[in-house]
Amino acid sequence: MASKSQTVGDKIFESVGDLIKLLPSGTVFAYQFLNPLVTNHGRCNRFEKVLDVVLLIACGLSCAFSCFTDSYVAADGRVYYGIVTPKGLHPFSDPDAAQRDLSGYRLRPADFVHAAVSVAVLATVAVLDSYTVACLFPGLVAAQPMLVKVLPAAVGAVGRVFVAFPNKRHGIGYPPETGARRRRRRRCWGGGGI
Repeated sequence: MASKSQTVGDKIFESVGDLIKLLPSGTVFAYQFLNPLVTNHGRCNRFEKVLDVVLLIACGLSCAFSCFTDSYVAADGRVYYGIVTPKGLHPFSDPDAAQRDLSGYRLRPADFVHAAVSVAVLATVAVLDSYTVACLFPGLVAAQPMLVKVLPAAVGAVGRVFVAFPNKRHGIGYPPETGARRRRRRRCWGGGGI
């Protein structure tokens, strides 16, 4: 019985991990950190509105771009990152990339869906942010309490689809496990003692 419940638990944690990989946490953090400065805490003039739009676009591009990156561990143990293309992975810095078969990292339709949902998560955070609403959408200030109730549930429902279809990419910020990282995780979580 313990084996079966652990399997269910492992699947749950794996699904949560897949959902976390979908979320643009670093970009959302950067947006939430910079937004009060850019919007002057919601009291923005025309220039600050332009800056906020530029910040939103830059963060949105960052969210989308990260969905089109992947990585692999070479024989020497180094992790190499690259851009996913229709022909395969195009690494940024691997000098031996021409000798490797990276065609298994081809661009897939799911990459575009993951990018769209990632940008939608950022847009949800932006619409729920009082400074952004006060600066860019002052007409929504009265509707914001309703948005706080509805939007997270809607994005969560869409996110549940990706628990069934997880993102298999190990892009920028989500590297594959190397032997050293695996050993370190085992030591920290009880697999090898401290």
